[in-house]
Amino acid sequence: MLSSQFSVLMDMHLSDSSTSAPSHATLSGNCIQHFIMRLQLWIAAGPGGVCLMRNAWKGEHPSVINFISSFLSANSFRLNFVPIAPDFIFNCGGLSVAFVFVTNWDCNNVSLIFSRVQKLRTQFARFYVIITLPAKQQIDSFIQSYFKFEMVIGKPTFVPVQDIEMGFEKMVKIAHSSGVYKQQNIGEKLKAEVS
Repeated sequence: MLSSQFSVLMDMHLSDSSTSAPSHATLSGNCIQHFIMRLQLWIAAGPGGVCLMRNAWKGEHPSVINFISSFLSANSFRLNFVPIAPDFIFNCGGLSVAFVFVTNWDCNNVSLIFSRVQKLRTQFARFYVIITLPAKQQIDSFIQSYFKFEMVIGKPTFVPVQDIEMGFEKMVKIAHSSGVYKQQNIGEKLKAEVS
């Protein structure tokens, strides 16, 4: 996604130049600076992106779909429903981030959650588990289970929240900040090449 947007920006810039066949050799310092300025404006505008929601998750949580759809739209994300293994995959700025969103911590049935997490963590480089833990009993159960199932801290990162809305907001913030960070690194690399 980012490479296609990068190409569009480069094409827009090169179409402004007077040469008929631009190459790396014909790009002057001013042209590159102008291109970098456009790229920085595009980055500052926010990357937006796409949110893929697992069909089964949608079916299990029909009451929050309107909230999620509105929240995503307000943050420039499109929402698609697809049959995927994690509950959500966000693509933001060319970077994919996967999430499992546990909305109901059942103290008596934690093995299914952790076995699913163990399986998915090997499939995604950027993977988070959002987990609603509104009561102290659930928090205690989660902590005991975390160590019982020998989870490694940060692999994946577990994000405890009070409710579904807070959890979804955390997901969007994580995905958005990951995409912005990647785009800023691209901008910095371009600046370094110009210097």
